[in-house]
Amino acid sequence: MNIIVAPDSFKGSLTAVAVADAIEQGVRAVLPDAELVRVPLADGGEGTAQALVDATGGRIVQQRALGPLREPVDAFFGILGDDTTAVVEMAAASGLALVPPQQRDPRITTSYGTGQLIAAAMDRGCRKIIVAVGGSATNDGGAGVAQALGASLMDENGAQIGPGAAGLLRLAKIDVSHMDARIAQTEFYVATDVSNPLCGPEGASAMYGPQKGATPEMVPELEAALTHYAQVLMRDLKQDVADRPGAGAAGGLGAGLMAFLGAQARMGIAVVLEAVDFETYLETADLVITGEGRIDAQTTYGKTLTGVGRLARRHGVPVVALAGAVQEEGDRLAEIGINAAISIIPGPMSEGEALARASLLVQDAAEKVMRLILTGREVGEGRWKLPAPGRGQEA
Repeated sequence: MNIIVAPDSFKGSLTAVAVADAIEQGVRAVLPDAELVRVPLADGGEGTAQALVDATGGRIVQQRALGPLREPVDAFFGILGDDTTAVVEMAAASGLALVPPQQRDPRITTSYGTGQLIAAAMDRGCRKIIVAVGGSATNDGGAGVAQALGASLMDENGAQIGPGAAGLLRLAKIDVSHMDARIAQTEFYVATDVSNPLCGPEGASAMYGPQKGATPEMVPELEAALTHYAQVLMRDLKQDVADRPGAGAAGGLGAGLMAFLGAQARMGIAVVLEAVDFETYLETADLVITGEGRIDAQTTYGKTLTGVGRLARRHGVPVVALAGAVQEEGDRLAEIGINAAISIIPGPMSEGEALARASLLVQDAAEKVMRLILTGREVGEGRWKLPAPGRGQEA
């Protein structure tokens, strides 16, 4: 049996590589000689750089940058095996995990460090840059990125505006005449798992501001900042990006990358599947085992399982998904090509215990999946029969 093991990470417990390890162990406990290909995946969030580096034989480059609160942090970016494509994870320099919970305030956090990583990738000769935008701490519309790359965002006195959404409220003029000249020779892509616009009830501020520390009172201020920002982008750069799908990703970073760098927005999982040449593996596959930490309503809107399921269905390959929690209906999952979704939790268990035992739970679930598949195969071939009725039993 030819099996593709292609999971995302189980956030908070296992990386995509660790999940793949556990699934492989479970499979080999039942089929030790299975032809198995491991393809750890990501959908544009944390882990995207590592997934693409691993798949292409690339490397991770360590790089100091300014964090969301403008303090130095140890960040990184990936260079793929072609030596010309870089993957910058926004979360590496501007991510929510870099801000202590008590200091989370999207009015002041900046994406400046992400711009520094983009510049560092161009310093290394990369002329195709994929920016994975999951896990952000910011709501500055990518203004920090633009400033790091040489753009001037000025207030009415001609001074550079301050960081964050609060700075955008003071924005009076944008000048891009001194931006890094290498931008014109570089292709940029926004890898995201959301399609939200910049503003409005489904925009960056209303939908994701609270996740970054915004109180209900802050959200209107954030919305006003991005609305004003979009108007200045249109007036000074002739860039109407506010309603483009993905513009609201990462606190509006999507909009900023489109306006200042000419970036194209693509679903993150599509970028990853293309980069790892996933379709080639499907040509000879009998089964795909994928997974993520939680399968819920968001799963069917561009997450890893959606990309894997739809591509596998196109090739007629069944897909089984493992997850810590399964909270989506089976018929909805079938629509995206997931034949079965199975929770790795065998019974009542605290969250702490589940996280601590995650690897073993994934392994056990994968083993059970394989035993069920083999049982089904035997039933289908007629080699597994119910006993004949005994005396006194109806035929």
